[in-house]
Amino acid sequence: MFAVTCFNFVAITLTCNAAAVVARPNILLIIVDDLRTTLGCYGDVNAYTPNIDALAEDSVVFTEAFAQQALCAPSRNSFLTSRRPDTLRLYDFYNYWRDEAGNYTTLPEHLKNNGYTTMSIGKVFHPGISSNGSDDSPYSWTEKPFHPYTDRYKNAPVCRTSSQSEAATNLICPVRVSTMPNKTLPDVETLREARKFIHKHRKDSDPFFLAVGFQKPHVPFKYPKRYLKYHPIWKFKVPKPYLWPENVNNVSYNPWTDLRWRKDVARLKLIFPWERIPGWALGEHAVWSKYSNFDVAVHVPLIISIPTVTSDTDNYSAIPTDHTRYNAQITNNVTEYVRKYKENLSGVYIQQGRNKSTRNSALHLKKHCRVTEATVELVDIFPTVADLAGVPIPICQINDTDDDRSHSRNVLISRKKTLDLCGEGITLLPLIKSTLECQTIPWKKAAFSQYPRPGIQPTLRPNSDKPRLKEINIMGYSLKTSDYRYTAWIPFAHETCKPDWDIIIAEELYDHRIDRAEDFNIEASPKMLKTKEYLRALLKDGWRNALPKYQNRNTTS
Repeated sequence: MFAVTCFNFVAITLTCNAAAVVARPNILLIIVDDLRTTLGCYGDVNAYTPNIDALAEDSVVFTEAFAQQALCAPSRNSFLTSRRPDTLRLYDFYNYWRDEAGNYTTLPEHLKNNGYTTMSIGKVFHPGISSNGSDDSPYSWTEKPFHPYTDRYKNAPVCRTSSQSEAATNLICPVRVSTMPNKTLPDVETLREARKFIHKHRKDSDPFFLAVGFQKPHVPFKYPKRYLKYHPIWKFKVPKPYLWPENVNNVSYNPWTDLRWRKDVARLKLIFPWERIPGWALGEHAVWSKYSNFDVAVHVPLIISIPTVTSDTDNYSAIPTDHTRYNAQITNNVTEYVRKYKENLSGVYIQQGRNKSTRNSALHLKKHCRVTEATVELVDIFPTVADLAGVPIPICQINDTDDDRSHSRNVLISRKKTLDLCGEGITLLPLIKSTLECQTIPWKKAAFSQYPRPGIQPTLRPNSDKPRLKEINIMGYSLKTSDYRYTAWIPFAHETCKPDWDIIIAEELYDHRIDRAEDFNIEASPKMLKTKEYLRALLKDGWRNALPKYQNRNTTS
């Protein structure tokens, strides 16, 4: 079985024999909500993730994978259709792409149309309006999607800080599973159902595509209490620096809505920092959660396992490790780092310490040629899986997504009319092959992400972290190259879903060679003017112009 793990973590796994890899393998897609790259197989020294690490041992690990929007529904719909948020015109939870933008084919729908039994278990599509209240059934799935019964108790007041405390709706919620409703938790139900499906269909003549979506670590952090022993609090350190990034415009931030109403957080009587919060940050930038274009929000794990291909032990050898971190001066003296950085804005460019994160070294992987630092995107998953299943899809031309249909919300394409089957990502198979051969090949220049805002200032009403389409007036477009992240916040017309590139409200530029944490916005540095102009042009030109040249030619006609 071929497995992909992403999004928030996606793993793709094929279950098959050697011949089936070439023919029609069973495919397992594992989606883990809001999981970031703090994993053992990504080099995190605190994480205890033995099962994911074990999967990574026989896989290719992508250290530079990026989501197209750091919000559940837009991100899931994007990678399951291989279409970007601007194509789907979905930036919130309240539109269904087949009605709003066009009858775009999904990954499971494509496989179903080609003889696969397709099944959704857990949180695959975001439930609700954005998937037509049906997880896109019957289009995408052969069988009725399964959702855990205990989903309804997600925010139930069952959390206790002591045996005497009143049950509450806390953010941090270790529980005894035996005392929970139905004596289980949603992800436990999901796991059991997935096992049943695999056991039932493992000997079928037709192959299956099984998508399994786990909800944790999405808030609230409700988990079996017995796991506390694997993550003692003394192991963890407050992120450094833990200040807001230097020289960043207010439009980058949004309210702490995920935390404010939680009972355990309310008891702390915190003064929230000026209504702000981006990222799936756990303290970085003095913020919390996703809802931004910061790297910590859109940078996700992606693992692909192909039996007899990625698990060929003949190619194994030791992975060289890179322990380079902030130098001692930066690590131990944030104030000095800030002072020297400010001096550099008016003169010499930053030369102090390299923050080359150990996640790029995959310290827990013992095998060589199993890790790639090439830039990839979640929209690449559909083309990759389709390629592995023997039913590849081409890259979309401009006319397939932009010029041949009105962007007016009053002119909609009927869901009965299927648009040309193509993707806005590319197959990763050439990259996987070159990685396993310890070779490098030309790849994408950048990954593209975006996030909407209702206005320049962070607000609770309208909600800056989850604005509805009719409230969106600004779009933050962001790209990540091997060395830099550049973000431009520009006016956006929600009536037509069109950006106005003639006006730039704010810009961000981070040098990942020395500032992987994105603590210092250097867009105002005179030394960075040419770099910023190049990145701005690359961002405006769009994803097609960032493709490898040989991929860019392989488009639909």
